[in-house]
Amino acid sequence: MDYYETLGVSRSASDADIKKAYRQMAMKYHPDRNKGDKTAEAKFKSINEAYETLKDPQKKAAYDRFGHDAYKNASSNGGGGANRGGFNPGGFSSQEFHFDFGGGGSPFSDIFDSFFGDGMSSAAKGERAEMRGESLRYEASITLEEAFRGKDIELSIRTNVKCDACKGTGSEGGTAPRTCPHCRGTGRTRFTQGFFTVERTCAACNGTGHIIEKSCKVCNGAGRLSKPRTIKVSIPAGIENGAKIRLAGEGEAGLRGGRSGDLYIIVAIKPHKLFVREGSSIYCDIPISFVTATLGGEVDVPTIEGKKVSLKIPAGAQSGQILKLRGRGMSLVRSSSRGDMMARIIVETPTNLTDRQKELLREFDQDRRSSPKSESFFSKVKDFWQEL
Repeated sequence: MDYYETLGVSRSASDADIKKAYRQMAMKYHPDRNKGDKTAEAKFKSINEAYETLKDPQKKAAYDRFGHDAYKNASSNGGGGANRGGFNPGGFSSQEFHFDFGGGGSPFSDIFDSFFGDGMSSAAKGERAEMRGESLRYEASITLEEAFRGKDIELSIRTNVKCDACKGTGSEGGTAPRTCPHCRGTGRTRFTQGFFTVERTCAACNGTGHIIEKSCKVCNGAGRLSKPRTIKVSIPAGIENGAKIRLAGEGEAGLRGGRSGDLYIIVAIKPHKLFVREGSSIYCDIPISFVTATLGGEVDVPTIEGKKVSLKIPAGAQSGQILKLRGRGMSLVRSSSRGDMMARIIVETPTNLTDRQKELLREFDQDRRSSPKSESFFSKVKDFWQEL
């Protein structure tokens, strides 16, 4: 069957469209959702085979040009192979297309080995392909206080875990599956096509390198089941908003004993009603009276750890002026040190004054010597007008 028809996409579909179609089809025909349905199982294998080719630019290019003939055996003296009509080595990846000049051990083979070296695929070295599980993402929402102190949280998630009945092998009773005779346990098959050899995922074992004689009845041969899990995560003190914590191997279990994916915890810190964090510093607006700003004094201010400290206001403090409280800011990750707290002075303008208070303020305003900045400003304005 045509690979594009298998995934239900057109030949002009983008890589993103192909990937999206594959995920939808794989989810629909996955063995976990169609237990005992052999038709769905066969369809699932066809979907994986199609995607294995179309997701790879080099394989896709070869398939678009030659169709399934790109993967059929041809004699080394073959007449109508893909190498006819012009062959461009630069158009193929050395990982997927291996050149053969008369078999192993020839001088030409040694020359190309020296060029490609470890670029040769793992299948060429006899390694079994591994069906690794997907990595998972989870957003942990915490308060600024919890980010300051650190917090241990428990996550309840539902994901694929290793099947206990077969110990993750997919084989009934946990017996070891036999080596795939088609790929000899490598998970990859190689097809000679005229001048070069094409390598792809083994369709018989779906890249696992093993064949299960009798599938586990609990997991239907997948080696994993969808179950709820509880995972404990320690969020360190001083963590930043948007920070990512990686828990290796705590993601989805791999297929038939494959490695598990990872779990990524994305930390989201909620906005605070008093404090604004910038790196290791904490900013807090401190309102003070006109009198305190003028004469100076002391006010009590809150800190992130829930305490209060006395802040000394210098005489003549201006609105917007920042006073630093050293060591009263955020915790630093993996350190006993702390950042600073920045107290931003906000001078309040008096309201609802009595007649007597208004009279006193007018008398005070008549003495410009107490407002040097105002005097300087209006003097400059006067000079500006005179220059016009």
